[in-house]
Amino acid sequence: MPSKSVPSSATFSVHPFPGLGIIKKGDDVGLQICQTCRETKFNLCEGDVLVVAQTVVSRAEGRIVVLSSVVPSHRARRLAAKLGKPANLVEVILRASKRILRAEKGHLITETPHGFVCANSGVDSSNVPEPDSVTLLPENPDASAERIRQTIKERLKVNVGIIISDTHGRPFREGAINVAIGVAGLLPMKVYIGLTDLFGYVLRSTKVAIADELASAAELVMGEADEGNAVVVIRGYRFEPGEGSGQTLVRDPRRDLFRR
Repeated sequence: MPSKSVPSSATFSVHPFPGLGIIKKGDDVGLQICQTCRETKFNLCEGDVLVVAQTVVSRAEGRIVVLSSVVPSHRARRLAAKLGKPANLVEVILRASKRILRAEKGHLITETPHGFVCANSGVDSSNVPEPDSVTLLPENPDASAERIRQTIKERLKVNVGIIISDTHGRPFREGAINVAIGVAGLLPMKVYIGLTDLFGYVLRSTKVAIADELASAAELVMGEADEGNAVVVIRGYRFEPGEGSGQTLVRDPRRDLFRR
């Protein structure tokens, strides 16, 4: 019996979601999406994937810190002087981190409690309407994604996948890309182990981070500054449904060759 071969990639399209508006503390992101669908007559379809920018989720969940209210510690002041960053900002970054991995050349690379390795613990000053403020990452991005998914399922009667995305840099590569930090309704990893390639070679270790790739595709439409594109709809991609988690994409430190 012939072995299974690697399936070909699906054709899909990427669409900006229309007119979500400015999300504020206490807003229900899923409900806002449903209301926007009704007002604009934008129909979500079964099997769509919605990629939602982290900043709108963080704002809705009140993950906002006013920098002038922060009293920096001695450690924060010392690091700020070394890196040329505001001491109160460094204090926020430290509070949002599990540990510091690098602090040099003006950069502060940390590991967050979620296990994400990123600049500044994901603390972000862009797309924050309040002055002198920054957003923190959602405390539980997977739970945030699941709440959005359930609201859409209950109110619009469609099953969709949800990805909460954030912009991360990459070791050894210039430029930042969008990655998935929260996932609901789809499996974030496609495993090809045991399948064969075009020439009959049995794949032994190939796994593809589908959720990250979809998040990056969405970023091409989302952009970095246009609040109107804070949600992007990916239509036609044949994902595998399931109780996915962004934690699946976090590499076990025991298998990490670069942080030892």
